[in-house]
Amino acid sequence: MNHGVNGVALGVFIFFFVAVTVMGFLAARWRRADNAESLDEWGLGGRSFGTWITWFLLGGDLYTAYTFVAVPAAVYAAGAAGFFAVPYTILVYPLIFTFLPRLWSVSHKHGYVTTSDFVRGRFGSKGLSLAVALTGILATMPYIALQLVGIQAVLDVMGVGGGENTNWFVKDLPLLIAFAVLAAYTYSSGLRAPALIAFVKDGLIYIVILVAIIYIPIKLGGFDDIFAKAGHAFEQINPATGKPRGELASGDKAQWAYGTLALGSALALFMYPHSITATLSSRSRNVIRRNTTILPLYSLMLGLLALLGFMAIAAGVKVKNGQLAIPQLFENMFPDWFAGVAFAAIGIGALVPAAIMSIAAANLFTRNIYKDFLKPAATPAQEAKVSKLVSLLVKVGALVFVLTMDKTVAINFQLLGGIWILQTFPALVGGLFTRWFHRWALLAGWAVGMVYGTVAAYGVASPTQKHFGGSNDQIPGIGEIGYIGLTAFVLNVIVTVVLTVVLRAVKAPAGVDETSPADYTADAGDPGVQEELPPATAGAPGGH
Repeated sequence: MNHGVNGVALGVFIFFFVAVTVMGFLAARWRRADNAESLDEWGLGGRSFGTWITWFLLGGDLYTAYTFVAVPAAVYAAGAAGFFAVPYTILVYPLIFTFLPRLWSVSHKHGYVTTSDFVRGRFGSKGLSLAVALTGILATMPYIALQLVGIQAVLDVMGVGGGENTNWFVKDLPLLIAFAVLAAYTYSSGLRAPALIAFVKDGLIYIVILVAIIYIPIKLGGFDDIFAKAGHAFEQINPATGKPRGELASGDKAQWAYGTLALGSALALFMYPHSITATLSSRSRNVIRRNTTILPLYSLMLGLLALLGFMAIAAGVKVKNGQLAIPQLFENMFPDWFAGVAFAAIGIGALVPAAIMSIAAANLFTRNIYKDFLKPAATPAQEAKVSKLVSLLVKVGALVFVLTMDKTVAINFQLLGGIWILQTFPALVGGLFTRWFHRWALLAGWAVGMVYGTVAAYGVASPTQKHFGGSNDQIPGIGEIGYIGLTAFVLNVIVTVVLTVVLRAVKAPAGVDETSPADYTADAGDPGVQEELPPATAGAPGGH
C-alpha cells in the first residue's frame, strides 16, 4: 500500500471533483422554473426529465460507490457469493416494468412526491404512511454512509489525511470538505445537481471498467491465471472460521443463500426512496417504460466490475479492510494519472447517489411527518425550505456514522437497510394493483417483518462482529440458510393476508381511497393531471 501521497492521482481526482462541483452549483439554473420554491422543483427536478436524463439519473442512483467498492470487495473476500448483485439487477427490470409506470401515473395525477404520499392516498391511513416514511429514512441513512465510506477508501489509498496516528481532524479533513461541498450544491440545486453530474459519473465509470477489464488481465497473464490464483486463494483455510476463505463458484450449500439474497434484493431495490425519487422526476409514463428496457446495460457493467475482485487477489492485493481492495488494485496496476481517473469515478459515483438519497429522505420527512403531523397548512415554499434543511441533517447523520464507526461494518448496515425497506413492498406494490389489503393488516404485517428482520440480523455473528454480522440466517421450517429480508417479507405477507381476511369479516373501517382506476394509466397531458389543476390545488398531496 502506498504510504505517501500520490500527487498525480490526487491532482486528477481534484480536477474532476472541482469540475462536478461547479456543475452542481450551475445545475440550479438548468431547466429552472419561474417558481423553484416547491418540492416538485427542488426535490423532483420539475418532473421534467426525459429518457436519457432519467437513465443516467437512475444509473447514478442505483450504481453507486457501493457497487464500485463493495461488490468486488465481496468477491475479493468470499468469491462467488459476491456475484449475487448481478442476477438481482437482472430480475428487477421485468419486475419494475409492471409497477413503476402505474406509480408514476397515479403520482403525476395527484401530485404525490413520495411513496408514503401514495400509501396515504390509497389506503386513507396516515399511520401506514408514517411507517413507510420512517422505514425509508431509516434504510437510507446507512446507504448514504456507505457512499462516504467509498470516498474515504479512495482518499486512504491516495495517501490523503495521514496515517492512523494523525490528528483525527487532519485525517478526516478531506472527507469533511467533500461532505461540505456535497451538502452545499444539493441545498442549492436539489435533484438537478445529481442529474447533471450523473453524465460525468457514468461516463467515467464506463471508461474505467472497460480499460480495467482489458488492461489488468493483460498485465496479470490472462483470465486463466486470474481464476487459477483466485481459486487457490479461496481454498486456503481462514483461521478465524476454520473454513475455506470462499468459493470460486457457489457450491450446493450456498444456493439457498445466494438465490434468496438475489430475489430479496431485487424486490427491495425500487422500494428505496431514492429510486422512486428518480422515477417520479421523469416527464412521462413512457420514459419509465423505456428505461426499464435499457437499464439492464448497467447489469452488464456490474458483471465486469465484480470480476475485479478476482483480479485483486491475482494481483496480490493485501488489505485488512476489503473495501480498500479495488482502490488499491487501481493504485497498483494503473499509471498514476489513470488511477486518478479511476478514483474520481469512485468518488463521483458516491456523490451522485448520496445527493439523491439525502433529497429523497428529506422529501419523506417533509411530506409525511412535517406536513402530515406537525404543520398541515405548510405552503409549498415552506415544504421546500424544510426539505433542504433536513437533507443537510441526513448527510450529517451519515457523516457521524462514518467518522465514529468501524468502516468494515458499513456494508452490513446497508444490508440491514435492505431488510427494512423490503417490508414496505406489500403496501406500495400491493396497493398499486389492489385495494383488497386492509390498512391495519398492512401495518401489522410491516411491524412483524421489521421486528423479525431486525432481531434475526442482530443475532448473526461474524469473525469481526458479535451482532449484525451478515444478512443470512436459517429459514424457519426449511432449515436452509437464506436471506433474512426475504423470510421477514414472507412473514409480513402472511400476517397481512390473514389479518385482512379477519378485519374484512368484522367490517373494520378500511379508509378512503382517493384514487380511481383511470389514475394508474394516466400520462402527461391527459385531462386532470397535476399540471392542469388550478394553482391553489396543484401542490396538494391528493390533488384536490
